[in-house]
Amino acid sequence: MGTIKKGILGGFSGKVGNVVGASWKGIDYIRSLPSSIRNPRTRKQVTQRNKFSLMGKFMRAILPVIRVGFKNSAGASNSAFSAAMSYNINNAVKGEYPDFGIDFAKVAVARGGLYVANNVITVCEAGRLNFTWDTDVINNASTADRAMILAYNPGSQEAVYDLEAGTRGDGSGSLALPPAWNGEEVEAFVAFISEDGELVSDSVYAGRHEVVPA
Repeated sequence: MGTIKKGILGGFSGKVGNVVGASWKGIDYIRSLPSSIRNPRTRKQVTQRNKFSLMGKFMRAILPVIRVGFKNSAGASNSAFSAAMSYNINNAVKGEYPDFGIDFAKVAVARGGLYVANNVITVCEAGRLNFTWDTDVINNASTADRAMILAYNPGSQEAVYDLEAGTRGDGSGSLALPPAWNGEEVEAFVAFISEDGELVSDSVYAGRHEVVPA
């Protein structure tokens, strides 16, 4: 804001272009109008924002899992969260504008080069989600690899997970589910982390399951 003491025009009031003149306690002053903030809302931009918001709610609910599962995808210019968002927005969003949803069968909660387990089976019994998998040691797998298991409730947008639910050699792991989820459906995932924590496998989608009360 500038003040006008004297001049060939003296003070002025009102608006001229993007300048406003006024007087306060005998002091003439001028100020410029604030620049308008453009917030383009083309269909393409709104589409991307909607996808980002949809996937962001899911990713934030499982953030500790993402930090482990996508740590090998992070780099100097992006975080594990950013890498997970990018992958899943591009691969796991279904539907057409404006009706988008998450295709959980295509979701990745972990990506990496560690060998995955075969024949992952998940069953919900008495308030628990029970996972089993083959214990075969193939390629760079080890019986000491740690199992990471996850159950996500899309209805409540909540998750339960265990980053150390036993080992590959155990062949099984289990999650206790909140009683408030009884009768609701959850999406299940499993992945493996090497014993030293350096390697992680791709995640395996273990299906949708109705929560059975204990």
